[in-house]
Amino acid sequence: MRAFAGMVEKPETNCVVLLGATASGKTSLGVHLARLIGGEILSADSRQVYRFLDLGSGKDICEYGDIPYHLINIADLSLEYSVFDYQRDFHSAFHDVVSRNRVPVIVGGTGMYLDSIIRGYSLVEVPENITLREELASLSLEDLVKHLYTLKKEVHNRTDLVERPRLIRAIEIAEYKTMADTSATSRLSGVHPLILGVHFERSVLRSRIRTRLEERVKAGLIAEVRNLHANGASWERLERLGLEYRFTAEFLQGKISTEKEYIESLYIAIGQFAKRQETWFRGMERKGVSISWIENADISVAEKIVSEFFGEV
Repeated sequence: MRAFAGMVEKPETNCVVLLGATASGKTSLGVHLARLIGGEILSADSRQVYRFLDLGSGKDICEYGDIPYHLINIADLSLEYSVFDYQRDFHSAFHDVVSRNRVPVIVGGTGMYLDSIIRGYSLVEVPENITLREELASLSLEDLVKHLYTLKKEVHNRTDLVERPRLIRAIEIAEYKTMADTSATSRLSGVHPLILGVHFERSVLRSRIRTRLEERVKAGLIAEVRNLHANGASWERLERLGLEYRFTAEFLQGKISTEKEYIESLYIAIGQFAKRQETWFRGMERKGVSISWIENADISVAEKIVSEFFGEV
């Protein structure tokens, strides 16, 4: 397309984003599309970055076959991996893939990670403030929440309000931003995505969640969490790693009495989480992000849309 006076040429689409709620079949569809257009997978999942979180995070490595993947198994559980960390690592992986004339296919359901790359968050690396942490140590959770709200009017990640380590980190970041020169920010450049979303009717998605959960428990989810704890991960740390790890850790500690109750409680919680994911994606659309929705993970529809932009390889 030629740019005429008064016109701004639209950047050429150079990657695919495939997003959707948990259990919507994003991985298998993403791998299929990557194979179709000569792509490589870049995960956008906040737990798959961690080594040894396999069944609970749904890595499904076997589904990738010969398709290269990135941003999986890159962090140790001793680290609190952040959106800043993800954006930095994504930037490196993205440009590596593009430099080899391959197409980045970004697959995941972590809304903050996806939003940070699609809308190009400007982020600042905030160092640990030991003095501040010592001052906050004696405060109750309620007092910490009140303090955070004195520093920022809106808190987008609700887990920052219920998990003490995340709450202290949120205060640390907010304090830093009020005091420091944050002009040296990190902003992604060169990411021009075609964005696809996988959608299932609510009852169908719930059924898929139930089936997948039962399969993972049968495959050894409980043993995975037990081994993580035996190898040094505290129960508190495991409970901060998402629903599957939180509920399984509680079950192993006896906080949930029976396996039936554990599975049922976890199933309900995952369904509620899926609803929050869908709400986040609708929020992205309201902020101007264009998402082409694929009903029931229909491969033929996804193929048609992607082929219009990239052709078949």
